[in-house]
Amino acid sequence: MNLRRDVFQAIADPTRRAILLLVASQALTAGAIASNFDTARPTISKHLAILTECQLLEQTPNGREMYYTINAIKMKEVADFIEPFRKIWDDRFNKLEAIMKKYKK
Repeated sequence: MNLRRDVFQAIADPTRRAILLLVASQALTAGAIASNFDTARPTISKHLAILTECQLLEQTPNGREMYYTINAIKMKEVADFIEPFRKIWDDRFNKLEAIMKKYKK
């Protein structure tokens, strides 16, 4: 049985989420990414492979080095899923704020 990971399985891991945050602002090599973690490089390579497989990261060769960048289009899949929940949270916080103001008077 061949199971393919999806973006939600990829972002379930805190290390992979941290990698996404690192490459969100600039393209980085695997070595530069690994230097930000207190773990073995092969472990980071596995995380990069999963993020690349799920198309959350894109690889761009530059000479002998491979640079990783975030795939904003694929990240939109996550944002689109979360959006309805964001509205629910906003509504609940607004109701809580209204109740707090009522009792503050």
